[in-house]
Amino acid sequence: MAEVKQFALPDVGEGLTEAEIVTWHVKPGDTVAINDTLVEVETAKSLVELPSPYAGVIATLHAAEGDTIEVGTVMVSFGSDVFDGKDAPKDPAPEAAPAKKPPVPEKTVSPGVTSQPDDEPGEERQSVLVGYGPTRATVARRPRKPGYTPPKLCGVSAPSSARPHATPPVRTRAKNLGIDLATITPTGPEGRITHRDLDAALATFTAEEATGVPSEARIPIKGVRKVTAEAMVASAFTAPHVTEWVTVDVTETLVLLDRLRNSREFKNARLTPLVLIVRAALSALHAHPDMNAKWDGEAGEIVQYRDVNLGVAAATPRGLLVPNIKKAQELGTRELCDRLDELIRTARAGKTTPEEMARGTFTITNIGVFGVDGGTPILNPGEAGILCVGQIARRPWEYQGEVALRSICTLSLSFDHRLVDGQLGSEVLGHIARLLEQPALALAR
Repeated sequence: MAEVKQFALPDVGEGLTEAEIVTWHVKPGDTVAINDTLVEVETAKSLVELPSPYAGVIATLHAAEGDTIEVGTVMVSFGSDVFDGKDAPKDPAPEAAPAKKPPVPEKTVSPGVTSQPDDEPGEERQSVLVGYGPTRATVARRPRKPGYTPPKLCGVSAPSSARPHATPPVRTRAKNLGIDLATITPTGPEGRITHRDLDAALATFTAEEATGVPSEARIPIKGVRKVTAEAMVASAFTAPHVTEWVTVDVTETLVLLDRLRNSREFKNARLTPLVLIVRAALSALHAHPDMNAKWDGEAGEIVQYRDVNLGVAAATPRGLLVPNIKKAQELGTRELCDRLDELIRTARAGKTTPEEMARGTFTITNIGVFGVDGGTPILNPGEAGILCVGQIARRPWEYQGEVALRSICTLSLSFDHRLVDGQLGSEVLGHIARLLEQPALALAR
């Protein structure tokens, strides 16, 4: 008989020290195979499914959903009859195999154009922990503990014995808002609760219905929001920020965009103005490599990056994520188009990995999608510049000596004044603006 095995929270990447238990996929008494998903945890950077390194029976779960535990803390104990794949029984008796419960598939969130998209049917998640293969089977979800009372919002409570269907981002948001998912009427595919359902529920709760419930909500500062806040404070009080603005007539860029959309090379591509803005930014960084750098105060050096790992800020239900496209300067326009689409979809689905957010060198944040004209973005630590893109709107503008309606966009560039002076910052921003005003200039370079 093999010794009792335990599974502790591993370091899932980037030296993270803790994680929150989001969803247990097993309960005591369940039988699992190697690589079956045990639990879904939320780190400061991503949602990660942890697969089982052993096959056998679950004996004890050492943490509850919502608990935050440190790396190295034991999460699961297995029964004595376990194997790790090396000493697996060759001919297990058919009658000894416990009956498997039907799997409950979890589908990912399909992104929309807002920061909280509706849920769409998607593919089942795969394990993302390095060193493990994809999940071969899904075990039953743990039922609620006896006597469990879910959190209530505005005095409404109608708990059901069946576990409501919702993706992890929806569950996390509902938990932060104090909403019991059992009280929500789902409108999503296959009876799934969506972000829009949560919005509808919040709209129906009035102050009169909130008898006995405080008129404020307290949301724990943790996960992505906690790390983002710490990074932004460190950046704001370490790097001396300078922000410059320019308002650009991008009418010709939009004309080019329409031509590309109708071309064979961009068939079925999700081509947006951001793609051409990225191209213009990459051109500016190529012409002015001093912007693609960082200040290393401890070493007394300015570090100039050879590659442009271009970060694109993406609003997600978990907070702001900034995954980056590695070696973006090597990609053509169609490749950039596809990578941007993939990057944003992955981020909004909550599947961005720590590796995809590591080693960024320059960032673009697009606040125009929220109808905002401009802003003063804060640098990501380890980067010298960040470009902010405002909304593109039709406005009266001087054009060829006359006033005409043109497509106008405001760009702002924040940079670290320790290594980027006003001349360099102005040249980079001016380079981007000229290419967006006259995209044909790119052919002359």
